[in-house]
Amino acid sequence: MSDVRAAARAWLAQDPDPVTQAELTDLIARDEAGEADAAAELADRFGARLQFGTAGLRGRLGAGSNRMNRVLVSQAAAGFAAYLREKAAPGTTPTVVIGYDGRRNSDVFARDSAELFAGAGLRAVLLPRLLPTPVLAFAVRHLGAAAGVMVTASHNPPDDNGYKVYLGGADEGSQIVAPADAEIAAHIDRVAAASVVADLPRGAYETADESVVQAYIAATATVAPAPAGSAGMTWVYTAMHGVGYETLRAILHLAGYPEPTVVEAQIAPDGRFPTVAFPNPEEPGAMDLAFETARQADAEFVIANDPDADRLAVAIPDAAADGGWRRLTGNEIGLLLGWRAAARAAGEARPGASLACSLVSSPGLQTVAEHYGLDFHSTLTGFKWISRAPGIVYGFEEALGYLVNPETVRDKDGISAAVAILGMIAEAREQGHTLADLLTQFQETFGFFQSGQVSLRVEDVSVISRIMAVLRAAPPAALGTVAVTRIDDLLTGVDGFPPGDVLRLWLADGSRVIVRPSGTEPKLKAYLDVRGETAADAAARLAALDAAARELIAAAQS
Repeated sequence: MSDVRAAARAWLAQDPDPVTQAELTDLIARDEAGEADAAAELADRFGARLQFGTAGLRGRLGAGSNRMNRVLVSQAAAGFAAYLREKAAPGTTPTVVIGYDGRRNSDVFARDSAELFAGAGLRAVLLPRLLPTPVLAFAVRHLGAAAGVMVTASHNPPDDNGYKVYLGGADEGSQIVAPADAEIAAHIDRVAAASVVADLPRGAYETADESVVQAYIAATATVAPAPAGSAGMTWVYTAMHGVGYETLRAILHLAGYPEPTVVEAQIAPDGRFPTVAFPNPEEPGAMDLAFETARQADAEFVIANDPDADRLAVAIPDAAADGGWRRLTGNEIGLLLGWRAAARAAGEARPGASLACSLVSSPGLQTVAEHYGLDFHSTLTGFKWISRAPGIVYGFEEALGYLVNPETVRDKDGISAAVAILGMIAEAREQGHTLADLLTQFQETFGFFQSGQVSLRVEDVSVISRIMAVLRAAPPAALGTVAVTRIDDLLTGVDGFPPGDVLRLWLADGSRVIVRPSGTEPKLKAYLDVRGETAADAAARLAALDAAARELIAAAQS
């Protein structure tokens, strides 16, 4: 018997899920019958193990060590419990709070985790129902928990799920960073090697009452209580088949905002995500139903959350756009919210207050910080880094992630960001202005920044590492007609950043290109940033840089 088939049989023997049991039984039988595709599938499922890292776990649902399933999640929960017990002060019982969204098996993985945490001697608290990721991040701090787990794959394709981990105490409810990820992974590996799932002890967990959710709602409503300009505001909202609307709606009532016209087909949680190819507002076509609804409602703007509501998208009417609506980029939203946060922080005269964004996000945020006399921090990609910036009052990353209330949530939060942008829009309405006017005012105040992205999705992730290797071995001397003046390879450590698989190219005209693999999807991304003398100049520079970046990646791929 092959090693892979033996591993599959051992896995099957401890799998408590009848669905994946049947799936794996059939796959083994077809492999034994000599079907080549079954052998290849088994090799893919058992030739590797889904690795636990700073993003926790994320992968396709299915049987096998390289998939998300009840065996893998049980091993992860038992390993994480061992880590928390190891780190706990003598005589204390750490609390772990667990949340879950509306994806397939999220509730099952959450209950398994809660039982295993309790069985390991921890106090396990399960949130009362499916809820947004920011509510879990909030609950870690609100309950004084040692850790939190959120079962979600955020905006990934429907067949994915994941396992995000937060730490309390000195980490203040932020996502894990090194070396915690490696230490947790080592505990998980020991559990997987030495135990079978049926032998892992289970215990009784608590279910949190509604006061936790109500506390998040109350805290988030204070981000931007509705000004008078919100009266009569017409807008459209989509939850993208996710879990955001119930919580957002309660906040709108408390803060005093009018309810939106909702995209009915996308408002209820549905892990199949039937109306979108990818449940990510950034993906082409994902907001088409929202735009159709906005046209019918004659709306002033559109707001969207991704399925676990930790991201925010905003769109505005634009006669030049296809269909008359344009989704703002993450950088456009991020800079507007940064402007709002900076003005408030400067008015409060908070010593050491800072703005922060990931290194791939718009350099315009540094200009805003300097304008208001605030500190600025550029971090590696991910809110595990952004949330740890000293003195942070606001942080963002261009992938539609915004941290607007760090005193309560140390992670991106698409719901509090929605409240903040509603506040900005309502205040502008009082002056007779629109969100488009605010974008123009930002440019006139701080400069004409424009950003873009070139993204390559692959089936074989090894393609990405090969492209990065080619770019390192033969870096470009120019992009288009503009010379490359400097290349920073973050693998070697640059500007105090921890080593990372990132290349940063600086061009003679002040433009910037950053190339990196996605941390959550099988994608290679190139982030483009320019600053022009006018809006038209910036647009022309960005178009030229986009074409040059596409040519660079295509050449490295060939």
